[in-house]
Amino acid sequence: MKKILTLTVALLFFCGNVYAESFTSALKKAYKNNSELNAERENINVSEEELKVSRSDYLPSVTLSGSKSQQETNKLTNQSGGDAAITDVDPTTKSLTVTQTLIDFGRGAEYEKKTIGIDLAKAKLLKKEQDILFKSIEAYTGLIVANEKLNINRDNVNLLERQVESDQIKLERGQSTLSDVAQSESSLAGAQAKLIQAENDLLTSKLNYENVIGPLSDPKSLEKKSIFDVNLPIDLNSAINKSKLSNPDLIIAQLEYEQSKKDTYSAKSDLAPSATLSLDRTYTEDLSSTYNERERDTITATVSWPFYAGGKNLASIRKNQSLELRKKLLLDDMIKKNETSVASAWSSYQSNKSLLNSVQSQVRAAEIANEGITAEYNSGSGRTTLDVIQSNTLLLDAQISLADSERNYILSQFNLLKSIGLLNSDYLKIN
Repeated sequence: MKKILTLTVALLFFCGNVYAESFTSALKKAYKNNSELNAERENINVSEEELKVSRSDYLPSVTLSGSKSQQETNKLTNQSGGDAAITDVDPTTKSLTVTQTLIDFGRGAEYEKKTIGIDLAKAKLLKKEQDILFKSIEAYTGLIVANEKLNINRDNVNLLERQVESDQIKLERGQSTLSDVAQSESSLAGAQAKLIQAENDLLTSKLNYENVIGPLSDPKSLEKKSIFDVNLPIDLNSAINKSKLSNPDLIIAQLEYEQSKKDTYSAKSDLAPSATLSLDRTYTEDLSSTYNERERDTITATVSWPFYAGGKNLASIRKNQSLELRKKLLLDDMIKKNETSVASAWSSYQSNKSLLNSVQSQVRAAEIANEGITAEYNSGSGRTTLDVIQSNTLLLDAQISLADSERNYILSQFNLLKSIGLLNSDYLKIN
């Protein structure tokens, strides 16, 4: 009888082949190459450039301009009424303007909002990183389980083929009946159908793996033993406390609320005064008969204070105050959801851990029962074909349940990390 491989708490699995793709290497591949992740990384660059644009508002602006034209005039009249001839007037003007904003309350709020925007982009990257890594773990373990189920079903088909042969031999010897042969043949047909389904499931799992992680030549190349144990909090309270600092959804909600407060302040600043100072230096060169060249310096101080704009500013303030309140309510709701999510993930982890132990015991019992019933059948001690088929079915179901339970236990651990906010490249040490 085939040896049943079980999962220990330390998650020790059977060895893969020489060219196996380890769990770590698969996660690294997804982390580096996933297009969604790379898009979020570029978003950080966008936020950093937006901050530079906002920072420029604190610096003076310098404008350099110049003009040159040519005029031809055959006859001009001077102040005394006489004629004056100027054949060529070629004026050239050069100007330099320096402008500095002295007071603008909205400028500071916008700069602070852009600063928060960088942290927000990093939090969104972390959220996307968690999503992609968990999908990768699902794909990796899903393909392993699909391959295990294929092997289990293939072994079951081989076993039932031998059972059919045995019943046919016993029928020829008068030791069995046609109904026994029919039962074994029916079971074989059902097992063959399940094998076909298992083959299709393996193909689907492989396609999903390649979509999330990347190309894979051989589904059997995955190393089940390489799925490492993760460092989890010792209890639920520790998990919740960690999540308050690490959960990207919570961080995003907090940062969006902070940005909304800056928007409200910026809207209020539209009713506040603003002041600018500008220096303009103009140099003009003119070949007319009246003057040759001149310079002019102009210093201008401008103060503006909007009093009324048709109610637009007040409406903008009220709108942003409502948006700020909305973000605050969403933040409060996210705080509650965070604790619920972590508690649910913790409960799922504990349940899957207990369930795995139960299924392991079930498999061991089914294995012992099947060995005994098969031995009794082969010795002719009263066991029927139906007894053997039922025993095989129970063992098959237990083996399938074990494969699913092992995967669910693994996923529950990483899902708990995800709910806390620790399912990232730094914590998993894959960057």
